[in-house]
Amino acid sequence: MDRSRIPQFYKYSVLERLEILKERNLISQDDYRTLSNGRSMLSLEEADKMVENVIGVFSLPIGLGLNFLVNGKDYLVPMAVEEPSIIAAVSSAAKIVRQGGGFKAESTAPILIGQVQVVDIENPAHAKKAILQNREEIINLANSLHPRMVARGGGVKDIEVIIHPSSSHRGDMLIVHLLVDTRDAMGANLVNSMCEGVASLIEKIANGKVFLRILSNLSDRALVRAECAIPTQYLAGKGYSGEEVRDGIILANEFASVDPYRAATHNKGIMNGIDAVAIATGNDWRAIEAAAHAYAARGNTYTSLTQWYKNDAGDLAGKLTIPLKVGIVGGPLESNPVVEILLRLLNVSRATELAEVMAAVGLAQNFAAIRALSTEGIQQGHMTLHARTVAQAAEAPPDIYDEVVDQLIKSGEIKVWKAQEIVQSLRQRAEVARAREEMVAEEQEELPAGFGKIILFGEHAAVYGSHVIAAPVPLAIQAKVEDEEDGIHLVIPRWGVEERLRMNVEHKYSIFQSLDLILNTLGLRDKNMRIEIYPHIPRAMGLGGSSALAVAIIRALSKHYTLDLSDEQINTLAFKSEQIVHGTPSGIDNTMATYGKFILYKKGDPPLIKPIEVPKPIPMVIGITGVESLTAKMVANVRSAWEKNRFMYDKIFTEINNLTLEAAKAIKRYDLEKLGDYMNINQGLLNALQVSSWELEELIQIARKAGALGAKLTGGGGGGAMIALCPGNADAVVEAMRKAGYRALIANIG
Repeated sequence: MDRSRIPQFYKYSVLERLEILKERNLISQDDYRTLSNGRSMLSLEEADKMVENVIGVFSLPIGLGLNFLVNGKDYLVPMAVEEPSIIAAVSSAAKIVRQGGGFKAESTAPILIGQVQVVDIENPAHAKKAILQNREEIINLANSLHPRMVARGGGVKDIEVIIHPSSSHRGDMLIVHLLVDTRDAMGANLVNSMCEGVASLIEKIANGKVFLRILSNLSDRALVRAECAIPTQYLAGKGYSGEEVRDGIILANEFASVDPYRAATHNKGIMNGIDAVAIATGNDWRAIEAAAHAYAARGNTYTSLTQWYKNDAGDLAGKLTIPLKVGIVGGPLESNPVVEILLRLLNVSRATELAEVMAAVGLAQNFAAIRALSTEGIQQGHMTLHARTVAQAAEAPPDIYDEVVDQLIKSGEIKVWKAQEIVQSLRQRAEVARAREEMVAEEQEELPAGFGKIILFGEHAAVYGSHVIAAPVPLAIQAKVEDEEDGIHLVIPRWGVEERLRMNVEHKYSIFQSLDLILNTLGLRDKNMRIEIYPHIPRAMGLGGSSALAVAIIRALSKHYTLDLSDEQINTLAFKSEQIVHGTPSGIDNTMATYGKFILYKKGDPPLIKPIEVPKPIPMVIGITGVESLTAKMVANVRSAWEKNRFMYDKIFTEINNLTLEAAKAIKRYDLEKLGDYMNINQGLLNALQVSSWELEELIQIARKAGALGAKLTGGGGGGAMIALCPGNADAVVEAMRKAGYRALIANIG
């Protein structure tokens, strides 16, 4: 799988994009949590330690430049930038360049120059000679100040001496350059300290007076060269042939190479891409800008940093040479919590590698800009920004906003009236689509199903004999069985599962072990069939998904093969399936999946199943952490702790049982305030069992702060889901959870 290729990435929501990155193991669960709930922004406390007189934090969007292939390696490039079209432009350009073999880049050693200014010298020429004769002594002194840098292969590599004439009465000035290899650090503080450290020695050797001691941001000893070649057939489009586009880009570049007014804008476009990567990776973009523009002005006039030309094959070729001194380690990078995540996502191992990627981004941005200029014009290229503003003025709803923008651009009439017309058209189309979905839903309503559930009270204690209060939720898993010609096929399109069950094979995943058990028990192992699953319950979120899946499959098999299984038989078989999935289940999940009723439950043989009459539906919000809840693992952890301290844990289980029975009375009386109090107390007891998690606690606090009467985890814990009692304010609680980066839904139970 190409790391940087994620087709249609822009069409997903922010959370869906993060899910994709997590599924591809490009970010960790902790990274997902940080990026999804806004923790990527500096806290006021962190900001206050970085600069003076802090009054707030200013944020920039972070996007990903896609499709980058540099020196044969794939890169997802993080970019922090506020201007629309930059990230889309570099991603599109990188996709085109990729077809021609990608970018090639190389860099020199990461040398930064430190300058020591010496004045009041009687004989500058003699002083220069003396300093060069004592080169080794100066280098050794400077390197002794940073032995760790030297041990990593860095440090001062050489010195230079330059004499500048001066108009002051103090005579010509002598400038000593320390050429410092800073390895993977940006190195500004390191070089400054070296300049300070050798100042007195240089003063003594030169017999003069040292004045300024500071680094130079003209990092022309840390050069990066990026290049690419694009076959002309990949340039064609929008009514232009590949040759026309190629020649237009070359002509536009010639303009920038001879005219400083054009070159300034031309090079600004290059820095649009490079600066965005520099900011995202915690580097000093101001120093990078200064170096780039100083380098562009190093000759007789300010000129273009890129060269575009026709190569021997007749294709478009481009080169960018630019000074880029960047770092991937050090305090300035570590002070921003999101930089570490983005550097890990970028997956560079050296500062020079980062510089090479940045140069490729700069070349891609330049190609995208002058391609637009030389074809449809820059105004057309920036039309998206105007279209978004017009769509907002037309009050386009969030769910169709992006499509309104797309259609506005295609129409060429970027006017408010046109946007309103598009909104109306899309709404009509949505109504037709909704009608079709309702028809499909009606068909699916007839399919056999297993119900999802929430546990209001009694999690974990149920295994040790406590009562449990459970309720169905408006989520289910449905199944359909059809005849198949060859073998048994399990298909779950939404989960990407399409596999054949093989005979006498030890299956790795519990879903296939469970299916094997069900088929053997029902005597259907030799049948040929296709089992298709329609899941409407999030996986591993503590909402009874595994039991609902088992019940749905059993019911579908019973229907297709006319087995006429009773609910009791279905429940018994689903419990056996749960034993495979969860080890020592309480039996509540399979019972809820089978019967789908508000019940008071107690484990036993037979179990107590007592319906709870609810005067009217109880308004709940279900918050989903996005972290898989491994019920078997949590149950095992609790059992291990219980075995070590049975007396204490039995007391907790007794408290939960008493609380559950009191809660059942409150439900019957519809005393929601007391029910909320009981939920909060139950959460405290579950915390004592160590089955909560950071995400669950955050959701619980969000719910309570937004006005929930009570909130607690539901199910196995360790992740999964939580529930909040929200009479009259469910929408506000859901919105608060979504703003924090979590999924949430309203469930009126009872």
